[in-house]
Amino acid sequence: MKTIILRGLGTATPPFYATQEDAYEYFFTHFSLKPAERDLYRRILLDGKIKGRYLGMDAKADVLETDPDRLLARFLKFGRSTAVAAARRALAEAGVGPAEISGLVFNTCTGYLCPGLCSYIAEDLGLKTTIRFLDLMGMGCGAAIPNLEAAAGMLIRSGEGPVLSLAVEICSATIFPGHEPELVVSNSIFGDGAAAVVLDLSRENSQDGLAKMVDFAAGLFPRYREDLHYRTAGGRLRNHLSRRVPVIGARTVTEVASGLLDRHGLTRNDIAWWAVHPGGTAVLAQVAKTLGLADDVLRFSYRIFKNYGNMSSPSVLFVLREILDSGRPQPGQKGMLLAFGAGFSAFAALIEFASG
Repeated sequence: MKTIILRGLGTATPPFYATQEDAYEYFFTHFSLKPAERDLYRRILLDGKIKGRYLGMDAKADVLETDPDRLLARFLKFGRSTAVAAARRALAEAGVGPAEISGLVFNTCTGYLCPGLCSYIAEDLGLKTTIRFLDLMGMGCGAAIPNLEAAAGMLIRSGEGPVLSLAVEICSATIFPGHEPELVVSNSIFGDGAAAVVLDLSRENSQDGLAKMVDFAAGLFPRYREDLHYRTAGGRLRNHLSRRVPVIGARTVTEVASGLLDRHGLTRNDIAWWAVHPGGTAVLAQVAKTLGLADDVLRFSYRIFKNYGNMSSPSVLFVLREILDSGRPQPGQKGMLLAFGAGFSAFAALIEFASG
């Protein structure tokens, strides 16, 4: 069996940054808010756990944009530049040049393009024309993990690497002013970002790289589909999330993670590092409760949520980057990546940390 190694991991955000206080002041001034909405914005933005978010905008006024064509153009502009910045960081850490990349897998759910962003990223990075590539759409916040699995599959099938895996979301292009509490929550917690991973086949007798990709698992639970999804309204993406999302997310990722652990004869105690999608503090608390983990175990997920908000699919890789930089895992220790998204879907990846 071929061994897949994670050689480089890069993250990036758009340059525009807004504190939650900035956001509250702007929403209060420019949105027509009912008293209940104003109170909910205040509680989330001023009393919540997020400090600020990076947004794919040129100025605050962009939050008022409603024209679908201009929103899509903004998605393309910032999705493209942020993805390329993350990719270059991952390539640099891996010690890999763009001309060496043999495959590219990309995912997003916050903007639709045809051709997908693979075409633009390949051009900007100067990738060769013979690369295999795949654009993934519509998988929501969990998509980075099946992206990694698809990239690993490319490597196993072809025997040629490295492969570049990219997740980018410009959630700010889907801000949707409205009176429903779910829209207030969405407008208050989602941010923008990109994460890139360089996967490669291990070299014989080599201990290089950041981690070994051991295995993947997924679950699809259509009975919960209406609790978390995008829908189109007036040509624009409109997020829908129910109050049940934390419980459903915790239940589904626990089921998927437990199956993956059982397959390898492992228990939760064998996992030293947990990279859980930071969908919100209620989500993380419920995941910890359902998995039987101490809250401190998920401190890196809480840290990413505090500093970036929920960036959808790249978020779990931001958490892994934080674990690598601040946690400093020891060689041989095992880690678990967990994320969930629209569908309702849940994903897990088992990794084993290397010497770096």
